[in-house]
Order: sequence, then structure tokens, then C-alpha cells
Amino acid sequence: MRIGILGAGISGLSLGRLLSNDFTVELLERGSIYGGIARTKNVNGIAYHKVGGHCFNSKYNDVLDFVFKEVLSKSKWHNIQRNAVIKYKNEEVSYPIEFAVKEIYNFDKELALSITKDFLNANDDFEYADLEDWFRKKFGNTLADSYFLPYNEKIWNRPPNEMSPAWVEGKLPIPNKMSFFNALISNEEDKMPHSTFYYPDSNDQNTFIDSLAQGLNITCNYNVDQIVYNSNKKCWIVNGDKEYDILVSTLPMNILPSLIADITSEIIEAAGNLKYNKVTTMLWETKGTERTWTYVPDKANFFHRYIHIGSFYYPRKNVSITEVVGTKTYEEMVENGKQDPFLIKPLDYNVSDHAYVVFDENYEIATEKIKQYLASRDNIYTHGRFGEWQYYNMDVCIKQSIDLAAKINSKYSGNS
Repeated sequence: MRIGILGAGISGLSLGRLLSNDFTVELLERGSIYGGIARTKNVNGIAYHKVGGHCFNSKYNDVLDFVFKEVLSKSKWHNIQRNAVIKYKNEEVSYPIEFAVKEIYNFDKELALSITKDFLNANDDFEYADLEDWFRKKFGNTLADSYFLPYNEKIWNRPPNEMSPAWVEGKLPIPNKMSFFNALISNEEDKMPHSTFYYPDSNDQNTFIDSLAQGLNITCNYNVDQIVYNSNKKCWIVNGDKEYDILVSTLPMNILPSLIADITSEIIEAAGNLKYNKVTTMLWETKGTERTWTYVPDKANFFHRYIHIGSFYYPRKNVSITEVVGTKTYEEMVENGKQDPFLIKPLDYNVSDHAYVVFDENYEIATEKIKQYLASRDNIYTHGRFGEWQYYNMDVCIKQSIDLAAKINSKYSGNS
């Protein structure tokens, strides 16, 4: 059986790798090179992550086995301790902030007391009107007002009371009252899967991406204009000439419906209700740091985080990436950077297209309609961060690929 995969980012490449031994697989990629938003750009020997800072670790053993045993040997990666901080009240405190109350106490005793009282008295009834309500019930009003709400308004480009909390599961370390209390009297720390992470010894994530793509049939510079199902041949036809028994799309969910020839107006409307953000980043020469990330809730600085990509490298380099949601000009990025003496000189700049999907009031209804429609069609799947319209880390994209490959193999085994 022939399988066509639309898009050759991490999700498409992983799925193609997993299916290529049992099926004839072709990947169609719009860009001039595979890798999607995880691909880096070489800037004077520095791997510039144009969208986010893509590193690797996972809580899923099958993902770890796939990457280290089948793609790039663990011996070709180095392990890094996450060293993330938050610029909070003109001070640096450890991430996550709810475990940094001892540090806050050192410069503002009243604030630390207010955070503690609010957190321990927060009433989490597990019913949330919106994302703001979620933060208040999980962390109390003081942390919500001083950190979570302003920071999330920056990273989503809209007030949290206009958003759903659907994205937070697995993305934030969420303490209960006992773990919060333990942090007050001991040294409770970030236990998220990426509290340590791996980065290729080459100091370039493209080493992993190139290994993932090795041996795959990838056609680049291919723009998908139309997708038609031929009921007589029982196959999907892309752009009138490429025929596949099974079609997997990693294209953004807001775009895919408009490409399917016999789509209904209801599904087109649902796709139009999906929102996403672009992101602007700038690579800088810096004074150097051992930090890996710095989060910035202060509205006076429109950067919402610094990705200290030089700390991912071994040996370290004095380079960092600043990131802001939305579109900013090169000049605006430079001007905003002048307020921080840590940033020495801009080296490169990028504005993405799709970067982060938005979990607004339309999210659940619109995505469910589109997924139900596609599930009703024969042999077509939507897959990946933008295909499923989710906030997936790289390892979750790989996990979803492992699971989808198992589903396809189970359903079509013996027909290849």
C-alpha cells in the first residue's frame, strides 16, 4: 500500500520512518528542506533555532528507545541540566515560581507570605470558566496576578479570561498543597520531563533531524493545492497526479479542509474559527550565562522569554535567542533589546508562520468538528502539532507518531 504524508516536520518524518519498512511511503514537503519548525539555521557556525529552542527528553520509554536505538545513538548526545529562571520583581528566581517562595522571601517577605497564604487557601473545585480561573484556583490570586496572568497574556497575545485551560496538561509543573509545602521547608524542585534534556554533540538539532530523515522518500518544494478522494480506485489523489491508499496530513488543521475537494461549508467555517500565533525571534551575541531559559512576565519588555541556546552547546557559546509572540520588525527587536545590557549584538532574525495554536473559546468545538469529519472519511488521518492543533513538544510529536504507526500497521497489516 502507498502512504502519502503531507509535511516533513518532526511528526511527518517520525511517522515516515516508522512505516517505511512495511509500506511504500512518500513525504511531500512545502519547504525547500525537511524538518519544519524544529530545523535550525546556520549563522556563522551557530545553530539558530528560528522557532523555539528544540531539545529532547521524554517520559515515554518507547520514544526514548526509538530515538536512541533507531535514529541517533545516545552516545551522540550530551545531557544538560535545566537551569531556568524567571525575571520577577526585578530579581531572578528559579523556575517553576511556586517552588521559589524561599527565594522571594529573601527580597520581599510580605509577597512571599501572601503567595503562601493564597496558595494554601486556593479552592480548586476542578471546574474552570477559563484559563484565568484555572490559574487562580490552582495557584491563588497573588501568583496569578503577579506572574501567571501577565506572562500568559504575553505568550498568547490575548487575555487568559478569553482562553481555555486545555493546553496546560503536561506543560506546567502543577504542585498540590503538600508539594508546595515541601518546597517551603526543603528543596522541592522542577520534576518535569525536561528538567534535564539531551542535545546533539554536534551542537545542532539538525543532526537528529537529518538522521530521522535518512532513507526516506521526501519531495521538497511541493505545494499541495488539492486533495480528492477517488471512490472507484479507493485512493486519495493529491494535485491530480499523486495517488495514495492512505493519506496522513500534518498540514495545519486550519488549512487542510480548504484543500479537500468535496468538503462541507460547515467544516470550512470551523477551520476558519481556529486561531494561531506567529512568533518573532532574534539571535544575539551575549555576555554569556549558565541559564538555559529566562521567562519575562514584565510588560515593559515585550520579549516573553530568552532561550539561552549557547548553554545547550558543549562547550558553551555566548549566544541567546529572544522571543516575542506576534510580528515585530528587526528594528523593534533591536530597540527592545537595548534595555538589557546582557544582549550585546543581534546576529539574525526571523518571523515564523504557524508557531503556537491558540486555545480560545472556539478551540474545542472547531477541532472536534474537523476531527469527526476526517474520521468519517476513508483512510485519511490528521497528525502532529498543527495537524491535531495541539501544543505538542517534539517528544510528544514522536509519541503520537509511534501510536499512529501502530494503529495503521494493525489496521492494514498484510495489505502492504
